[in-house]
Amino acid sequence: MNDHLSKAQIKWVRSLQQKKHRDAEGLFVAEGEKCVNDLRQAFELVLLATPDNASSVEIEQMSSLRTPQGTIAVFRKRPIVSSPDRLIASSPECLSLALDGVQDPGNLGTIIRTCDWFGIHHILCSRDTADCYNPKVVQATMGALARVRLHYVDLPNVLAGLCQQGIPLYGTLLDGQNMYDNNAIPDKQRGIIIMGNEGNGISPEVRQLITHPLFIPSYPADIPTSESLNVGVATAIVLSEFRRKQ
Repeated sequence: MNDHLSKAQIKWVRSLQQKKHRDAEGLFVAEGEKCVNDLRQAFELVLLATPDNASSVEIEQMSSLRTPQGTIAVFRKRPIVSSPDRLIASSPECLSLALDGVQDPGNLGTIIRTCDWFGIHHILCSRDTADCYNPKVVQATMGALARVRLHYVDLPNVLAGLCQQGIPLYGTLLDGQNMYDNNAIPDKQRGIIIMGNEGNGISPEVRQLITHPLFIPSYPADIPTSESLNVGVATAIVLSEFRRKQ
């Protein structure tokens, strides 16, 4: 891996910024020494570019960042889990997240990093949720992708199946119960927390499946305020309250 990179390799690494090439080859790119080192714990390393085998100009050509960090790696994606719902349902005390159409890569990266902090290991994603291997997402996770697994599924169908197995489905809605009420979040935590699209919230198909609607109250409650919270911020608030009650 210490041989100097060829022009073809540099072009190839650059091409992996596009989803069609990542999907075709089952690979993705990460940048920064800490992020790369964290991901090496969970992903197969395919190529590593450092100042030892690439010039600063070549690293800049491969980088998706305005200020390249000197280390770029290509990793192989994880194998797709065929039945993530079974994996989640088999964990009696498991708390997981579901993302319904979260499309901003920065938001998704922040959410993955937040899940890592609060011990959430699985995220169910609707198929229109941003690609977790997008370079902007990978960068925003700061290595958390090594410990949090994302599963892209037919979200309404999978959630309906989990609900039928008695797993609570929590969702943030404007008409939900104040999540700080004593009985809003149980002490024994098991379930799926659903977060919706940045502009439209949770889709009607998923909304009808929610068994425990929750509301994040503004403060003070009786004065005008912002229309909504950023989905990454809202996720952090909800997860923090769940863990506080544990």
